Amino acid sequence: MAKTNKGVSVSHQHQYHDATVSELKEKLRGLVNIILEQNSDNYNNYTIQQTTTDEAISTLQLLNHFYKNSSFSHNLDHFLVPPLFRCPISSQLMSDPVILSTGQTYDRPFIQRWLNEGHRTCPQTQQVLTHTILTPNYLVRDMIAQWCKDHDIELPKLVRDTDEVVTNADKDQLNSLLHKLSLSLSDQKEAAKELRKLTKRMPSFRTLFSGDVIPQLLSPLSTSKAFMHPDLHEDLITTLLNLSIHDDNKKVFGEDPNVISLLIDALKTGTIQTRSNAAAAIFTLSALDSNKHIIGKSGVMKHLLDLLDEGNLLAMKDAASAIFNLCLVHENKCRAVKEGAVEVILKKIVDNILVDELLAILALLSSHPRAVEEIGDLGAVPCLLGIIRETAVSERSKENCVAILYTVCYSDRTKWKEIREEEKANGTLSNLAKCGTSRAKRKANGILERLNRSIYLTHTA
Repeated sequence: MAKTNKGVSVSHQHQYHDATVSELKEKLRGLVNIILEQNSDNYNNYTIQQTTTDEAISTLQLLNHFYKNSSFSHNLDHFLVPPLFRCPISSQLMSDPVILSTGQTYDRPFIQRWLNEGHRTCPQTQQVLTHTILTPNYLVRDMIAQWCKDHDIELPKLVRDTDEVVTNADKDQLNSLLHKLSLSLSDQKEAAKELRKLTKRMPSFRTLFSGDVIPQLLSPLSTSKAFMHPDLHEDLITTLLNLSIHDDNKKVFGEDPNVISLLIDALKTGTIQTRSNAAAAIFTLSALDSNKHIIGKSGVMKHLLDLLDEGNLLAMKDAASAIFNLCLVHENKCRAVKEGAVEVILKKIVDNILVDELLAILALLSSHPRAVEEIGDLGAVPCLLGIIRETAVSERSKENCVAILYTVCYSDRTKWKEIREEEKANGTLSNLAKCGTSRAKRKANGILERLNRSIYLTHTA
């Protein structure tokens, strides 16, 4: 007997087309009684009992679907829904039926997505649309409401965001592309390129990548073959980046050691573009605090700093964003400092590269004692004071500069003389204390008070 993907036989679909929960319970009760009362001593009785048991299991499965799918999501078995109530695009019970200019009725989110993609024909009739106005079909909506009421089922929930709409065609396309990833190299390249495009322009496609799909997606990366073909490698890593944008994927990807390992491999061995996209993926995944800890422990910090040191401007920006996110967790600050972050960051700042972004990271790291020591030893104090004096520098960068200097001043007394002499010559901190943001004023005044107190104590002594 043929089976559907829900485990219910095709003949049972028709048999129970209009069955209600009470009717299914009654049938199940009768089948169970037969099973309990039947004597299985001989072969004929055993065969009858086996058939009855199969029937009971199918009935129980169907009853289970009634209970599990009371919200009438797309998991509802299609045979329970009259064809008139199903959207021709999604095959699901319609939540908001609307009429197209051709007279065909569709569920609003699905036909709206069709129109948003640029189509100007009717999906069913292929007729060219005279206009794209969607008219509510109140008659069908009322019929669906009555049908749901008669069957003691909740009305389907309205879907407002067309970006989250997933059709059966989307699922079929994904399965086809995943299958191609297991075939020849040319098939893999073609599939990877298409997956990259789909996951970029279709947010709804990103929702299809549950846990069991990830190994299929990553299978070409599990061999050295992908690294020998930069375009394949780049397309798959970029697909991971696109998928990591979807909130529901962040936790799944972050907790998958294979995903993080492959992103690190991409940071180490990929082209600049692949490395840049791997860093961007780490940035999006590290939006979750739990992922910050997991990713930080993976050894990724060294490779992000290498990219910051060696990459082009876009790659450096992606690396800096990932480093900043990770360093919001204290133990990752320690890892960054240990891997030489202070020296790399100061070198870029001196070269006037990503000054705003890197000062924000340095301000984070300045809460680490070793980082403060390195900032002083590497001659950063004059550089930071010089940035504050520049009129073109953002207020945020000036805030970060004076915050770093504040920490240095309170941690390293040997820098007081240097700061005091600069203040006499240019009045940098005094000007900031008058004209800066409230945070900058507070930090600048704190440094000046410290310096003035030290002078007073020296004279007293």
